[in-house]
Amino acid sequence: MRVVLILIALLWVTPTVGLLASSFRDPTDIAASGWWDVFSKPSQLTTESYSTLLGKEEITDSLLNTIWITVPATALVIVIGAMAGYAFAWMDFKGRDWWFLAVVALLVVPVQVALIPLSALFGDLGIYGSVIGVVLFHVGFGLPFAIFLLRNFFAEIPRELLEAARLDGAGETRLFATVILPLGAPAIASLGIFQFLWVWNDMLVALVFSDSGSRPLTVALTEQTRQFSGNIETLAPGAFISMVIPLAVFFAFQRQFVSGVMAGAVK
Repeated sequence: MRVVLILIALLWVTPTVGLLASSFRDPTDIAASGWWDVFSKPSQLTTESYSTLLGKEEITDSLLNTIWITVPATALVIVIGAMAGYAFAWMDFKGRDWWFLAVVALLVVPVQVALIPLSALFGDLGIYGSVIGVVLFHVGFGLPFAIFLLRNFFAEIPRELLEAARLDGAGETRLFATVILPLGAPAIASLGIFQFLWVWNDMLVALVFSDSGSRPLTVALTEQTRQFSGNIETLAPGAFISMVIPLAVFFAFQRQFVSGVMAGAVK
C-alpha cells in the first residue's frame, strides 16, 4: 500500500516538477527537448524568464491585487462564519433551525447563477470592476460553507465548558473569544486554508467582476496567453508563481485542514 501511495504521489507531483523545470529553462532549450533534460544538463537553468515576467508592471500589479483580494476575503469569511456558527450552535433565537437550513440550502447554489444579477447590483453600487466587488462576491459565496462547517464543529464542544464559563461571569463575547475560538482552532484553520485556496486560484469571478486595474494574477496570465499564444517561457514562470504560494500554505497546514474538515462534517 505504501508503494502504491508513493507512486500515486509521484505521478501527482510530476506536472508541478515539469512546470518548475520549464520555468527555469531558455525558450530554445524548451523547444529542443523535454523538461527532464535539465537533470542531465543543469547548465540549462536560468532565471531570465522570471526576470522578464516580473519586469512587466501588469504582472506585479496583478500579484498585489491577488493578495488584496485573497486576504480580506479569507479573513471576513472566517470572522463572520465563526460568529454565525457560534450563534447557530449555542444561542437560542426564533427560527434558528430554519435559518440554518436555509444556509445549508445555499451550499448547492452555483456561482454562475449570481454572475449577471450581482454584476447589475455592483454596477448600481459603483463597485463593479473594483477589488471590493470581487471580495464581496467571494465572501458571500464562502459564508454558507463556513457557517455549516463551524456550526457543526462548535456544536460538539461540551456544554459543561460553556456553563462553567458563564458561572464565572463570562458573557457571550468573552465566551466566544476565550472558549469557542481556542477550541475551534482546527476547524477555523481548515476553513481558512480552504477559502484561501479557492479565492487565490479563482479566475471566473475575477474575470467577470474585475477590470484592468483590479485583475488578479489568474486573469493577467490568461491575457498573457492571448497575447503570446502558446509561449511557454512566459506562462511557465507565471503559472508557477501563481501556484507556489497556495501549495506552500496547503502543505504547511494540511493536517489541520483534514482534521478540521472531518471534525466539522462528521458528528
